[in-house]
Amino acid sequence: MKRSIIWLASYPKSGNTWTRLFLANYLMNAQTPVPINQAHRFAMGDAMVKMYSRVAGKAIDPHNLSLCLKLRDPVLRAIVGNNADVNFVKTHNARVAPDGIKLIPDDYTRSAIYIIRNPLDMVLSYARHYGITQEDAAQKICHPDNGNLPTPTTVAQYLSSWDMHVKSWMAYAPWKRLIVRYEDLLDDPETHFAKILELVGVPVDAERLERAIRFSSFDELSRQEEEQGFIERPEQSEKFFGKGQKDQWKTDLDPALAEMIREKMGETMKRYGYLE
Repeated sequence: MKRSIIWLASYPKSGNTWTRLFLANYLMNAQTPVPINQAHRFAMGDAMVKMYSRVAGKAIDPHNLSLCLKLRDPVLRAIVGNNADVNFVKTHNARVAPDGIKLIPDDYTRSAIYIIRNPLDMVLSYARHYGITQEDAAQKICHPDNGNLPTPTTVAQYLSSWDMHVKSWMAYAPWKRLIVRYEDLLDDPETHFAKILELVGVPVDAERLERAIRFSSFDELSRQEEEQGFIERPEQSEKFFGKGQKDQWKTDLDPALAEMIREKMGETMKRYGYLE
């Protein structure tokens, strides 16, 4: 069995879809932008109910958490069973083992790209995405048992707190990892998207890189969403793609919530340059 999965891992609203669409545009190398609604063709999500139902041989109830966990390994085995050298898989799961079942097993893993974002900015996007208040979002991202509940199309996702999520992915692993800061992708996309390509094992061509960055810009992604909609946008969210900026927390986040987040997760924030 090949260890072919390259995880595109992140806490929600940290740049995962942006990174997927960059990779799609680079690998396709087309002269027009890849449609955003084809993102799943280049990096499948690990929470799609239809994958679990296919492996089970029948429709499953995503609210049956025990069954979904038991199906996790067969689902991942089916992905690597296609014998491809690389399978990109998007995940928001922490590297944890609920009920003793590893969500990110070493046996199928080739490497991982972990995208990290300042939680003070991420929490604003998180609140908009899930249609909740800033206060509720801040409480959730600081809670060790935070997760995404199952929906008709997705199984449960085990997030934990932002702090624990980061630490889980940075813990020892026998495979290569690249940690990429969302803010570095914004400030110097050529350098940091090139690092992603190097981890994947794809030659970096400057012209192709520039085009893929342009074709996956937030202006382009927002334009497509405005025209076509985006199949991954949750019902409670007005739109999926925001402004793609940093430091919005300085004007938009309640200072008391910013202080709470710093208090609970400051050590990890400091390690990755998020404490001034």
